Amino acid sequence: MKLQPDRIEGVNVISGLTADAVSVNGVTHTSSIVVPWVGDIGPWGTAGFDALAAEEFERLAALEPEAVIFGSGKRIRFAPPLLLRSLMARRIGIETMDTAAACRTYNVLAGESRKVVAALLLG
Repeated sequence: MKLQPDRIEGVNVISGLTADAVSVNGVTHTSSIVVPWVGDIGPWGTAGFDALAAEEFERLAALEPEAVIFGSGKRIRFAPPLLLRSLMARRIGIETMDTAAACRTYNVLAGESRKVVAALLLG
């Protein structure tokens, strides 16, 4: 799927998604990634949904977003609340959806100049 959001200077934009890759700012990534509204895109250290750990969500909270959009893969799978404690403690919203929907939602929010982070699991 090709995504073509309006481009706001300095804001990271998800430009495409396939079954095994996501493109951000025209660069293709083939493993799970974290996409903050601004700054560096980086790998998300998880090996998949079943390997999620609280430390990964703490890393997201440290970015101080308004919201985290969690793309849980091809289907919606909710992370256990215990893993989300760091986000809840800082009053950071978290929305869970499949990765394709997460990419679209991230682009809309980032396009509105919102402080949003996409945490995307591939596969």
